[in-house]
Amino acid sequence: MVEVLCHSSIKITEDRVIYIDPFKINKEYHDADYIFFTHSHYDHFSPEDVEKVKKENTVFIITEDIKEKAENLFGKKNVFVVEPNKSYHVNGLDFKTTYAYNINKAFHPKANKWVGYIIIVNETTYYIAGDTDNIEEIQDIECDEALIPIGGTYTMNYQEAAKLANTIKAKIVIPTHYGSIVGDKEDAIKFKELVKGKEVKILIK
Repeated sequence: MVEVLCHSSIKITEDRVIYIDPFKINKEYHDADYIFFTHSHYDHFSPEDVEKVKKENTVFIITEDIKEKAENLFGKKNVFVVEPNKSYHVNGLDFKTTYAYNINKAFHPKANKWVGYIIIVNETTYYIAGDTDNIEEIQDIECDEALIPIGGTYTMNYQEAAKLANTIKAKIVIPTHYGSIVGDKEDAIKFKELVKGKEVKILIK
């Protein structure tokens, strides 16, 4: 089961519990087996919210620019640094990283090596795009469920996101990165109208 808790805060619950960019967590869960971070912006790397979901043996998957802070906060033992366009196997979990960056704005430079993730859980493949535009490197993504930002300003807007959704091979598409800092619920409805041949799940109500 996948949930968008708010904005780009995602939770996947199968035989293990995975969070991606936990943010504005509303209660103490302490159930995270893994926490993935796409980059260091405050709405994606929020130590205050991590404290609400982490437990004793949580594994932290991070980008290089978070390394020092993450190791200071969580210890070095379970912190793993990733970079774009690589495959990983960490504590029994298989995942890949993708590129995530802006083309015509400066909020997420390619040089920062920030990432999206393709995570395989129980034979279901989840693509979490991170904060990105519709870039060349992600056009051939294949997955079961794709979580794509639509809010504009810092990422793709809903039209650009729909174009990506119509290009990649995904069974289900879920819009993210709206309804809090940028973008509104109408963007999700407009996005759904533009996506063809795929199921669209709107999880931020």
